[in-house]
Amino acid sequence: ASGQGIHKETPTMRKTATALFALVLVVSTAAVALAANPVRISQVYGGGGNTGATYQNDYVELFNNSGSAVSIGGWSLQYGSATGTVNLGACTYCLTVIPAGATIPPCGYYLIQLKAGTIAAPPLPVTPDLIVPNATANNLSASSGKIGLKADALTTPCVPQTAFVDLVGFGTANCNETANAGGMSNSSMAVRNGDGTADTDNNSADFTVVTAAVPHNSASPANPGCLATPALPKSWGSVKTLYR
Repeated sequence: ASGQGIHKETPTMRKTATALFALVLVVSTAAVALAANPVRISQVYGGGGNTGATYQNDYVELFNNSGSAVSIGGWSLQYGSATGTVNLGACTYCLTVIPAGATIPPCGYYLIQLKAGTIAAPPLPVTPDLIVPNATANNLSASSGKIGLKADALTTPCVPQTAFVDLVGFGTANCNETANAGGMSNSSMAVRNGDGTADTDNNSADFTVVTAAVPHNSASPANPGCLATPALPKSWGSVKTLYR
């Protein structure tokens, strides 16, 4: 038709199109990563009620690294000994199912009280969100073991680890995320760095063993560092604004 011509693609146009395509791929990859479950294990203590114990009970603290409440009803804590090869949660005193209706507040915590030892020690300094009856509570090792958080109550092998929302191996455990967190004692516990925010999928890098840590519950103040790093924009409109 008169007045219409064929526009030839220039090298600059090709480079711009390639850059836009690459950026879309990066954003799509980031979107997948950001969609990962924000809940993780933030403290583990297994020396409860032993000689020289900091607290009377073992406990596990969970943290929600997101700005929205997360429902965890029906999820489970699954424990295994350091050398155990059966499913996590399959041994006696190794499975705790979180009751229906349980939630973790935005940038907040959820505290689960587990087995009590026989030596008198102080109670947990904040009220647990879940107190598991002592007769059936997870009995964690004070020094070495592995514990997984799962979004159902089906006992599961430690490998593949993708079955778990989070997994922590400590001490000399035979399963972990990349490398074990340090070994604990009756007076020390493994605490996730950043009050729960650190998560590089490496237990050794993400956890520090400390003495007399104070656990948090769902009524504790929200972690102010939880949303310190804004999420990468994921919409196509956001991508286009970078080229205007």
